[in-house]
Amino acid sequence: MEPVSASPEQQRKRRSHLVDLSPLRESPAFARLWLGGAISGIGGQMTIVAVGLHIYDLTRSTLAVSLVGAFALLPMIVAGLYGGMLADAFDRRRVAFLSAVAAWASTIGLATLAWLQVENVWPFYLLTTVNAVAATIVGTVRFAIVPRILPARLLPAASALTGISGGIMVTVGPAVAGVLVATVGFAWTYTVDVVLFLAAFVGILSLPALPPEGQVHRPGLASLRQGLSFLRVAPNVRLSFLLDIVAMTFGQPRVLFPAIGTLLLGGGAVTVGILTAAYAVGALLSSLFSGRAGSVRMQGVAIERAIIVYGGFLAAFGAVLAVLALGPFPSVSEDIADANVPALVIAALLLAGAGGADNVSSIFRQTMLQSAVPDNIRGRLQGVFTVVVTGGPRIGDMYVGVLATLGALWLPPLLGGVVIVVLVGALVRRSRSFRGYDADSPTA
Repeated sequence: MEPVSASPEQQRKRRSHLVDLSPLRESPAFARLWLGGAISGIGGQMTIVAVGLHIYDLTRSTLAVSLVGAFALLPMIVAGLYGGMLADAFDRRRVAFLSAVAAWASTIGLATLAWLQVENVWPFYLLTTVNAVAATIVGTVRFAIVPRILPARLLPAASALTGISGGIMVTVGPAVAGVLVATVGFAWTYTVDVVLFLAAFVGILSLPALPPEGQVHRPGLASLRQGLSFLRVAPNVRLSFLLDIVAMTFGQPRVLFPAIGTLLLGGGAVTVGILTAAYAVGALLSSLFSGRAGSVRMQGVAIERAIIVYGGFLAAFGAVLAVLALGPFPSVSEDIADANVPALVIAALLLAGAGGADNVSSIFRQTMLQSAVPDNIRGRLQGVFTVVVTGGPRIGDMYVGVLATLGALWLPPLLGGVVIVVLVGALVRRSRSFRGYDADSPTA
């Protein structure tokens, strides 16, 4: 007698809490793309840190370091939109490969500058901007590729695996860069990235041909307008973008960390590192225990709840800072020995919770975008998503900076967390289709 295969609902119930590795097992193409992206991403994070340290070493100016991101911001936004149009108009493997070549060439250029001991800063700005633009296009195209090489049921697991690789990148890359810069110098640090980047080519070149499907539009304003007009008839995807903007605008306390480490928690740079790492660790842990994500059908509700939890953790973080600022606590200093350790532990745990909730929201938002949007327009929508992800945190930094200047350090996260909870609840309550979004019948 042949065994009866399990129904989809039974398969959902059997899932482990640990991350689902099925995408790596069932799709060798995805496995190679994921592994290549993770390895090359570590090198990319190394170069980001090394460039900042290098420019500071040349100029001794924090402003000069900040200009690296400022110069690259607008080109990155344009690259996200244009990269999405390219992904919809041409073979996605070819677009990813050519963009990767540009990113690799710019890294080789940085290494060359370092080996030649060039002291002019502008070539570093130029090559870093080229690198950021190329990497943005590669990332946009890669996300549009995933639904072509995986079945829809594995997209949540793939998004969780992407969260793991991202967590590894931002954790390992900067740490390795710091060690290498301190021990062997900038030139060798860039050179290590040049070597690690080869893994990205292995992942991309091993993909099958991915020509465009359906109606094709050449890159240009008409193509971009068509992509944007799709959002008018895609209320679920549109609302997912809007919810992300709300979360990033009112929930980005990172620019407060240096002042918090000096004035409220103490510990200076060490505290800044702990708070920053706590958020990343929370995101990584939520991916490691994301095995049940594939069993969630009502993904709109999941996004709403995850962002509300995110806002709750941020509000609690602001409340802890308010207690420290307004209560009768002893003064602290930038010496870690004088830090308020209990408060630092609580603050770090709250930020870890926020990072985990944000990552859960990201898993389902990315899954919705990949499964509900038609393939021939998916690249352009992914490009718009890239703009949201790139620009949103910058708006959040401005909100936090202005409010902290007008009020107190604890006010932006406390007020921002409350605003997130209220706004997200109100926006989702008005959208019946978003609350009823079913992963088994995805509709944009």
